[in-house]
Amino acid sequence: MLTGRCLCGDVRFEIDGKVGPVGFCHCESCRRASGTAFGANADVRVSELRWISGREAIREYESSPGKLRAFCPRCGSPVYARHPAAPDTLRIRLGLVDGDPGRRPFGHFNVAEKAPWYDITDGLPQHGGDTPDS
Repeated sequence: MLTGRCLCGDVRFEIDGKVGPVGFCHCESCRRASGTAFGANADVRVSELRWISGREAIREYESSPGKLRAFCPRCGSPVYARHPAAPDTLRIRLGLVDGDPGRRPFGHFNVAEKAPWYDITDGLPQHGGDTPDS
């Protein structure tokens, strides 16, 4: 069981299952939403996610057609992203997870949009777009 929370603690959740593969996304939207060089994300099945508190307060923003980003309205922490076309999955922001999610990153994505001031030096595969074959 994993637990997680936003910065202020209003939004709290538990994940009773394995998180999906971890990816580092360097797209402009992830950089702006997180205020950092990239977003660290992992898919979670909605059926394995339980909201402890704050679910009703979460606000969603359509950052691009068909992609909603969710955040805590009190502290601004990004919580998840979702695609309405894939209603069974949320992409959780791993910075909110307490402890070790049990998965390690498998690559960097959207590196064609990466911050010019950040050098990727970890040796993980790098992909220009949002899929391993891009």
